[in-house]
Amino acid sequence: MATQTLTLDVVSAEEKLFSGAVQTVQVSGSEGELGIYPGHAPLLTKIKPGMVRYVSEAGDEELMYVAGGVLEVQPGHVIVLADVAVRGDELDEQAAEAAKKRAEEAIADSGADVTYAEAIAELSRALAQLEVIRKLRR
Repeated sequence: MATQTLTLDVVSAEEKLFSGAVQTVQVSGSEGELGIYPGHAPLLTKIKPGMVRYVSEAGDEELMYVAGGVLEVQPGHVIVLADVAVRGDELDEQAAEAAKKRAEEAIADSGADVTYAEAIAELSRALAQLEVIRKLRR
């Protein structure tokens, strides 16, 4: 029996990062983690900074980082419209660590030029990138 698949498109404001058949997709939605399999009900939701994980038709697992955006699920087709998307193996761990440190310092320093909300958002993006990097190492 052939494996059922769905088509996944991951698109950022700058480029199309992936388009192809996949077995499953996992995305960090605004309300939590979403697992999408063939036959999933239609859905439209915001996604938060985090990971997009998919298993290709051949069974290979791939990870990407997205900095937010929108997820659309239609019968047989999933579209991730990301504000920013980066393939997991292209993430810079040192830059993510530096961003995390800057955000933590801005949160601790009430006199900083950055607002608390901006610092929290930056910290969230840095932590999400570091999580993708850690999962790639496993």
